[in-house]
Amino acid sequence: MIRIRDLLVRVGSFELPVKNLDVSDNDWVVITGRSGSGKTVFLETIAGFFKPESGSIILDGADITSLPPEKRGISIVFQDYSLFPHMTARENIGYGLKLRNNPEIHSIVSDYARMLGIDSLLDRSPAQLSGGEKQRVAIARALVVNPKLLLLDEPASALDHETRRSLWNDLCSLHDRGDLTIIHVTHDRNEAEVLGNRRIIIDGGKFVE
Repeated sequence: MIRIRDLLVRVGSFELPVKNLDVSDNDWVVITGRSGSGKTVFLETIAGFFKPESGSIILDGADITSLPPEKRGISIVFQDYSLFPHMTARENIGYGLKLRNNPEIHSIVSDYARMLGIDSLLDRSPAQLSGGEKQRVAIARALVVNPKLLLLDEPASALDHETRRSLWNDLCSLHDRGDLTIIHVTHDRNEAEVLGNRRIIIDGGKFVE
């Protein structure tokens, strides 16, 4: 479970208060709101990229508010994929496992690539992949390290309609396997209605469920 209390985030002149938010294990919370409402700032604060002015972020009973991103047990997927261009898809997916010296890196990468339908693309560079394929590589990279929480920042916004729908189906299948808690932000109301089991709107700096 993630528990947020009395959080206040400031980035330049922008301010985002989050009074209370609890996300239970295996929840899939979809947050929507207008552009500039603070959706991405909120995700990146949970991930550890911004330090809040006040408040706390508790994950599985541990206060992670001041921990660096790599110590939080959280993975984030960005809308622009953020893949390493000099690495193959296989190397991108396995990067976090390599840092952790995981001896089962090959089998774990292969398993997640198979689940996401990209097992035939593992030796290609990002430049040789379509947008949907790149996003599946990014999602696999996020999941192989078995995160306590997965953050999705507009994961389908750069994709065409058909590819977006296919990615939604893949995400649903992964979530249905169990043991995956997701906080997902999107500006797409249709995406917010189709995905997840909880919906929150950021409106005027307030979270409305």
